[in-house]
Parts: sequence; structure tokens; C-alpha cells
Amino acid sequence: MCRLFGLSAAPSRVRATFWLLEAPDSLAQQSRREPDGTGLGVFTEDGRPVVDKRPLAAYEDERFAREAKEQESTTFLAHIRYASTGGLEPRNTHPFEQHGRLFAHNGVIGDLERLEGELGRYRDLVAGDTDSERFFALITKHAEAHDGDVGAAITAAARWVADNLPVYAINLVLTTPTELWALRYPDTHELFVLERAAGGPHGGRHLDHASTAGRIRARSGGLSDRPAVVVASERMDEDPGWRALRPGELLHVADDLTATLHTVLDAPPRHPLTLDQLGARAAASQSGT
Repeated sequence: MCRLFGLSAAPSRVRATFWLLEAPDSLAQQSRREPDGTGLGVFTEDGRPVVDKRPLAAYEDERFAREAKEQESTTFLAHIRYASTGGLEPRNTHPFEQHGRLFAHNGVIGDLERLEGELGRYRDLVAGDTDSERFFALITKHAEAHDGDVGAAITAAARWVADNLPVYAINLVLTTPTELWALRYPDTHELFVLERAAGGPHGGRHLDHASTAGRIRARSGGLSDRPAVVVASERMDEDPGWRALRPGELLHVADDLTATLHTVLDAPPRHPLTLDQLGARAAASQSGT
């Protein structure tokens, strides 16, 4: 399945190094589908979003994904894509940027024709073929309708999708220069949050997070003396503070690292999808390998 990783150190700007495609061991390699794209999104000092992403369609792209990427930002968003819709092109690779916000998604939403109809003029924000970018455009539409309230926009967009479209999962992370949101829905995939104290649970330690699936690794020496909030598709270290978001739970990390959780969807999707109902490609993208 796609891997999500979000980090906020707001209001501090910190340097962090990411490896988005660490080499797994040979046995794991044999049983694992290879990713279809990698991406990392950050914000400049003046709040401009910068996205470094590439589909993995050739050896040169894979080498690009394995190289260390050092960036400075208040918030970070990394994504490993296993394609369910859309070809292996930059325009279909996460994160996506709209109106100064960055977005990445893990899941499958069906009936894209009806979703496009709901977008209206916001369809013009969509450059690629994915359900993810269209769902992001729906959030952007609702953000403008709610005077820029991103949490209300995610809630409204997710509720509309849950009521009207076939849904397998819509786990997401959305970042601005100073804030972060994450939603887990429904219970298909897990999503974890860690409110990390400065220096970790024992103090004085830099952040060094690594996916057990061998895909994403993040390291930041600056977090040896600063707190942070991390969101990921899996627990990334042995810190006992990791907790799983409940299905339908929306996390908001404010510009002072205050984290709040609210259940915004308290029922399953009206039209739930199963792996058997997905096409072979989409089903493979949602497996745990």
C-alpha cells in the first residue's frame, strides 16, 4: 500500500534528511511489489511549497528515489506511491499542491466521473488522472466555502465521498507551512501519530525514523532539542508514544504543535469497496506488501 509520512516541527524550521526508497533485504524484495513513485514536499522560509517527486518508471528514477534528500522546513510530507489509478507520470505522483497546500493520500475512491461533477470549476485544479488529486480538489473547494478552514473542508469533503461514492480508503495527510492534518477512514488501513518530546522519550536524541517495510527513512538532528508531531502509515521507531488514529478520526496539528483529535466520520462508507471489487492493479496497490 502507499506509505504516508508527515512531520511538523512548527513554529521551528528544522533540517531533515529523507531516504524515500531504502533497499529492503533480498527476501523481503522477493515478496514485495515495487513502488510506482516517490515524493517529498516542504515549504520555503516565505511559505512557498516545494515538491520533489518522480514516478519510478526507469532505473534513473529509482536511483533518484534512493538518494538522500536534505531539506529545511517547518512541515514535511513524504509519500511512496503504489499506483491504483493513473499512469507512471509526474502529474500522478504525490504530493499534490493546490492553493499553497500539499496533500498525499492512501486509498481508493470510485466513480471519478461523479466526483468530477461535484468539483465544478475546481476541476481545473486537476492535472492528472488520480482519484487522490480529485479528492484534494474537493477539499480545496470546501476550504473556500468555509473561509479557509481546512479541518472543516476535509470533514465536508470526506463526508460527501463517504455518502456518495464507492470507498476503499481515504487516509490522507495535508500540510501548510505551519499546520498539518491527517485523516484515517475507514478501518481499512492504519495511520499512526506520535507527539514526540524534544530529544525523544529519553531526551537528547535526534529523530531517526525508519519504515519496517524498508521504504521511508527520515533523520533530523535538529529534533534532538525540539519537539515534533509525526504521522505515518506505520510505527517508525520504538517510542511508546505512538498511537493509532481511530477510523473516522481527524488529527489537526496547530502552528504551536498543539495536537487535537476529533471523530468526523462515525459510520462506515455507504458504498464500501472490498479488495475483490477492485481491479487487479488497484487491489495490488492496497495490499500490505
